[in-house]
Amino acid sequence: QLQLVESGGGLVQPGGSLRLSCAASGFTLDSYAITWFRQAPGKEREGVSCISRSGGSTFYADSIKGRFTISRDNAKNTVYLQMNSLKPEDTAVYSCAADHWYWSCRVSAAAMDYWGKGTLVTVSS
Repeated sequence: QLQLVESGGGLVQPGGSLRLSCAASGFTLDSYAITWFRQAPGKEREGVSCISRSGGSTFYADSIKGRFTISRDNAKNTVYLQMNSLKPEDTAVYSCAADHWYWSCRVSAAAMDYWGKGTLVTVSS
């Protein structure tokens, strides 16, 4: 069974850090670009970051640029999202998705092949 499982979410104070993980089972992650999405209550889903199959190409939305870093360890079949300097507006359910796209990566939800169920990140004092 093909699965993506996110972990690492939780409650953190403003200015704090979290590292999210997206682990694949049933398939090898190095055959896919990976995108992180987030959806806050009452807001549309937003593609915040993505990484190409090799890790050589990345994208960051303006809302998180300079604070979040995406990386991947294909040997561990896992993609990470390091989140620093967290703000209350970063509160959302974060989900990862796999895209068969061969060149770079994409943040279009419609293009994704597989999705994880998400992990909740709450930034609050």
